[in-house]
Amino acid sequence: MHSARSDASVRDTVEVTLVGGPLEAPERARVPLTTVRERKVKVPRHGGYEHYELVDAKDGASDTVFEWTMRTTIAE
Repeated sequence: MHSARSDASVRDTVEVTLVGGPLEAPERARVPLTTVRERKVKVPRHGGYEHYELVDAKDGASDTVFEWTMRTTIAE
C-alpha cells in the first residue's frame, strides 16, 4: 500500500526526455512539475550536475523534451 505522501509525490512530478550530454547520462527522468515551469532540469551525476533546458514542442509532439546545455561540478 502506498502512503498519501508517496502518491502526492508522484502526482507532483512528470517524466521527461533528456537529449544530448554524456553517453552515460539518463535518457528519461522524473522531475517536479515546477522544474518544467522553470524550463530547466539539473540531474545529479558523478559528483556534479548535468544541466538541461526545455525544448519547445514542435510538430504536435506530446513529449516534454529537455536538451543538455552544460555540466557543472559540486563545490566542496
